[in-house]
Amino acid sequence: MARNSIVSRKTSETEIDIKMNLDGSGDYSISTGVNFFNHMLESFSKHSMIDLDIQAKGDIEIDDHHTIEDIGIVLGEAFSQAIGDKRGIKRMAHAIVPMDESVATVAVDIGGRSYCNMNLEFKNEKIGDMTSDIVIHFFESFASSAKINVYGTAEGANDHHKAEAVFKAFAKSLKEAVKIEHDRIPSTKGVL
Repeated sequence: MARNSIVSRKTSETEIDIKMNLDGSGDYSISTGVNFFNHMLESFSKHSMIDLDIQAKGDIEIDDHHTIEDIGIVLGEAFSQAIGDKRGIKRMAHAIVPMDESVATVAVDIGGRSYCNMNLEFKNEKIGDMTSDIVIHFFESFASSAKINVYGTAEGANDHHKAEAVFKAFAKSLKEAVKIEHDRIPSTKGVL
């Protein structure tokens, strides 16, 4: 069964179209209007092996908040749609990713409940052209609409390296968690 999705969202603040293939090869076409965020999503796609087409227009003349938040929401919806009933998936996984002086750890549970606990601190207000505090909110938005648990930490001196290590660790943990291991629902409840 193909694990694909197409999700769109249009508000007075943003217009977002996302296509996702969970069983891809890490191919991407990403345009968000926020260059550093494009870089993070491209890295996420490449390291998760999830094919992504993300085309977004937002009110970035105000700031990047609405655009990044809404992409998190729509990306989570696309993930939820693509994963389907979760039959056979590994469900839980984690990854530790170093990047130069930084290291990030991310654990996920595709268990049908939303929770996000990201322990991230950045020194600077901006990382490239992206507001640094929106990183945590992106993961909160994704976790909420995807109905997954996400836990993450990062340490290091360089904000760029910490953020990128977190996105890569998120990618690696999701790549592992979506793997098909058997033909059953991975829950004692019988449903996720």
